[in-house]
Amino acid sequence: MSIKIVLALLALAGAAGIAMGYFLRMLILQAKRGSMELQIRKMMLDAEERAKQVVAEAEERAKQKEEELTSDFKERERDLKATEERLVRKEETLDQRRLNLDNEQESLNKKAEELQRAKEEVDRIVEEEQQKLEKVANLTADEAKNELLSSIEKQYETDLEGRMRKLEIASDEKLEQKAREILTTAVHRLGNSVVSDVLATTISLPNDEIKGKIIGKEGRNIRSFERATGVDVIIDDTPGTLTLSSYDPIRRQIARIALENLILDGRIQPAKIEEAVQKAEQEITNIIKKKGAEAAYAAKVPNVDPKLLMILGRLYFRTSYGQNVLDHSVEVAHLAGMLAEELGADPTTARAGALFHDIGKAVDHEVPGTHVEIGRRILQKFGVDEAVIKAMQAHHEEYPYETPESMIVQVADAISGGRPGARRDSVENYIKRLEDLEAIANQEKGVEKSYAISAGREIRVIVKPEELTDLESRQLARTIADKIEKELQYPGEIKVSVIRETRVIEYAK
Repeated sequence: MSIKIVLALLALAGAAGIAMGYFLRMLILQAKRGSMELQIRKMMLDAEERAKQVVAEAEERAKQKEEELTSDFKERERDLKATEERLVRKEETLDQRRLNLDNEQESLNKKAEELQRAKEEVDRIVEEEQQKLEKVANLTADEAKNELLSSIEKQYETDLEGRMRKLEIASDEKLEQKAREILTTAVHRLGNSVVSDVLATTISLPNDEIKGKIIGKEGRNIRSFERATGVDVIIDDTPGTLTLSSYDPIRRQIARIALENLILDGRIQPAKIEEAVQKAEQEITNIIKKKGAEAAYAAKVPNVDPKLLMILGRLYFRTSYGQNVLDHSVEVAHLAGMLAEELGADPTTARAGALFHDIGKAVDHEVPGTHVEIGRRILQKFGVDEAVIKAMQAHHEEYPYETPESMIVQVADAISGGRPGARRDSVENYIKRLEDLEAIANQEKGVEKSYAISAGREIRVIVKPEELTDLESRQLARTIADKIEKELQYPGEIKVSVIRETRVIEYAK
């Protein structure tokens, strides 16, 4: 019984402890809650104080900003008002000037009308006087003018011819002597041999069996080669040879080197073909770079952009009438430099203009424009001196001669192209050029016969003496020369000789 009482007492004591702990906990929580509320209230008061302070500062800044803006606005308003006043004054001035101009225009119109009436009156008087003169003389004004000019021309023809002949002989002798000295000096100092460098398009084969390897099974190798190089391979019945055909000489050269290497290797298949073509392209690139640098060094043209040298080197694979264009350009540079030194011009500019005068030919036919215009664009792109561009652009007279160097480059180009053996032409083109020369002369009035001689460098024209006078013969020579310049294309120059001969035969019996 006592154990149950003890257990009951323990239970009551536990419950009382629990209740007491809960009560103490509630008291502690209530105390903490009160402390937290005090802290929150304090924080709110601090926040309100800070907010009031921030608002006050903001109001102060806003007030300052408002004052600044008001001051700026007033300043701008004053400026706008001053500007408006100036504009009003200017508008008044313009209105006054417009009014003055209108008055002056009206005055000028009146004066123009008066002048027109006076001119009409003068014309009427002149016409009346002219009609009276024509009535008295029985000749019109044009007839009287032509008769007077004809009479004066016949009267003084002999004197005019004599004086013209003396002046021509004197001036021609002096100019011919000076030109001969300069050109002889330049050509003798150069003294280069002229060799026509033509790109080979024919490949020699060690035997005819190699043709089968080049063609390949079902034409596989030859198609791969043509596709990789961009050239046509022509294999015919000619023993030991095949032909490479393409408009681009650089492609032909790449194809030739690649094919020769493949023939030496003996293993001809698509993979080897692509490898050989890549090696040939690299080899051609190295040759172009080397030739461009060598040409600039030989022509004494320093400090040339490497990319421009690459374009210049491409001329090594170009020909014009059988003449290698790069060798021709270097030769023209030497001639231009020597001529410039003789004539007191700038030899550096002359050499550079001559070296680059045909650089437009390095670009293929897909680029539009003449080679002169293409060359101008290339030089401008690489920032070449404007004096050099002016020197090169006039060598075919597409542009006017603006500097002495431009005339020197044109003359040097003509000397290089016109030297014996420098260029070659087909028989058909040669004959056609001679026929065109004679046709231009034969279509002129008073021409009896014409002969193209000296390989088309001279044309002699025999005229009918009873139809043309000596003065008219001189004019005929100038007319034929002008037509040749406009209608024909030719290297160098063509001499026009007009011959008028009068023979009188009598017999003594």
